[in-house]
Amino acid sequence: MQGNPEANTQTPHTRFVSHLTRSTFAMILAGGRGSRLMQLTDWRAKPAVPFGGKFRIIDFTLSNCVNSGIRRIGVATQYKAQSLIHHLQRGWSFLDGRFDEFIELLPAQQQITENWYQGTADAVYQNLDHLRRTRPKHVLILSGDHIYKMDYGRMLAEHASNQAQLSVACIDIPIEEAQAFGIMQIDETQRVLGFSEKPQLPQAMPGRPDRALASMGVYVFDTDYLIAALERDAHDPQSAHDFGKDLIPHAVNDPQIVVHAHNFADSCVGMTAESGNLPYWRDVGTIDAYWEANMELTKITPELNLYDEDWPIWTWQEQLPPAKFIFDDAQRRGVAIDSLISGGNIISGATVRRSLLFSRVRVHSYATVEDSVILPKADIGRSAKVRRAVIDKHCRIAPGMSIGYDEKADRQRFHVTDKGIVLVTPEMLGQNIHHIP
Repeated sequence: MQGNPEANTQTPHTRFVSHLTRSTFAMILAGGRGSRLMQLTDWRAKPAVPFGGKFRIIDFTLSNCVNSGIRRIGVATQYKAQSLIHHLQRGWSFLDGRFDEFIELLPAQQQITENWYQGTADAVYQNLDHLRRTRPKHVLILSGDHIYKMDYGRMLAEHASNQAQLSVACIDIPIEEAQAFGIMQIDETQRVLGFSEKPQLPQAMPGRPDRALASMGVYVFDTDYLIAALERDAHDPQSAHDFGKDLIPHAVNDPQIVVHAHNFADSCVGMTAESGNLPYWRDVGTIDAYWEANMELTKITPELNLYDEDWPIWTWQEQLPPAKFIFDDAQRRGVAIDSLISGGNIISGATVRRSLLFSRVRVHSYATVEDSVILPKADIGRSAKVRRAVIDKHCRIAPGMSIGYDEKADRQRFHVTDKGIVLVTPEMLGQNIHHIP
């Protein structure tokens, strides 16, 4: 438990590192924009969006790989990848090629056709030469834009014991959210009998009309089967070249192929009694979801434990001085309450409540920040007020400016979600910032 470490009921996680993990190649699909994050992804791909005070979203998937003992990793990039590439080069270059460990960038290069990546399956197909060179026994296909902690070794072991050609990690979700996911039907042995990508009328789980079984976008393939499936799909003119729309339904409909459903609860890291022993997995694909997941971390006992030494989240971070809180006058006191404050920050005679501040943020005297996510190098001016907002990197909030208090005025200047969260970017403020986001 983060707020009270002595009361933590989480038991140490035993890593499932084995020959299976060492002989697995992980392909992380990190080329998508994430358009539902609106202007937050105007200059960066979704996996490069900052999260949790010091991380990028992709750090969670990469950390799961490294902590699971999977040290051969490819990252397929495409949309506005400079920020992502910059982060990977600085923070993820520690693997040792002498031991056949690597994280390799795989940008869309039109290697096979004159097209860029046309879908998730096509992104892997265009890198088949890399798979053939590395000769893995299994290929782990992952999305680079979800927040979760998972021991992939446990899924690999289950995949092998079931002699499956394909395994799909799944989690049960509310039926009203199911239209945004691939929905599965399974039998009592957890063999997948049906798979529908983003169905208009999702099928509920047997005996649970309010829940559906959703794919997490985490797949284990036997390499030989994956190569054959990708080559078949590439020559299908009717295919969208997507795992959820094409490859997985095709495999499920083939009686010769064993498609196994892996229950995420069996490999989730960090489930505690305080969280009801429920697995933590977040798709932070909207501004509301992104804000909520960050705000969750400010709780006394958040469901996602970032202080877990048994399963650390790795990242790159600057060498910065500690956060500094200055002035102690009655009306001018530098304080932060129920908040996460990163290195290099200065809270100068200002008040921060229930907020998450990334590095090098300045909050000037008499300013107030409440229930907000402030990205790196933002500057909150003197006497400014910010509430229920996401402030993008490099934003300069003018002295006395008010954000989150007058929805009508906010909608004229910024993006406001249906739940009233205000997104502010430098461009909205008329600030032309040339930087790597």
